[in-house]
Amino acid sequence: MAKTLVIYYSRKGENYVNGSIKNLARGNTEICAEYIKKAVGADIFEIETQKAYSTDYTQCTIEAKAELKNGARPELVKMLDSVAEYDNIVVAGPCWWGTYPCAVFTQLEALDFNGKKVFPLMTHEGSGIAGAPAALKKYCRGAVVGEGLAVQGGAVAESEAKVAAWAKKNLE
Repeated sequence: MAKTLVIYYSRKGENYVNGSIKNLARGNTEICAEYIKKAVGADIFEIETQKAYSTDYTQCTIEAKAELKNGARPELVKMLDSVAEYDNIVVAGPCWWGTYPCAVFTQLEALDFNGKKVFPLMTHEGSGIAGAPAALKKYCRGAVVGEGLAVQGGAVAESEAKVAAWAKKNLE
């Protein structure tokens, strides 16, 4: 059986959900990471930034856009130094301006993905998988990019079966 790691960034607190701002106790991407862990026994690693994004959703989007424009690589609380023991790596995050948050790229650029299979998972409110596959092709050099999954944030609570089916199909 293949060994899988889920590397994810997730935002709790103020989020855009089904057309309005809502306060989430747990981020949508975190919930999806836990669904994958439950379905295929994956390990999970949460990306956390040293400097927190604004708790205000609108201000956070402004910060995220500026980071993307400037090619920022936010400093992380902790970094993975290797994915050598894993066959499959799921890179999961919210869709921020058409791609992953820049903090995800901070982590990906520090790893050797040669011989690995990587799979994009993106939570969104209308953007679908967006630029996630292209980002993994760029930042996970040497890896084969597998089938991705887009999960609408407002539907995450009802998406466990969908996420589990995708995980079992692609990661076992």
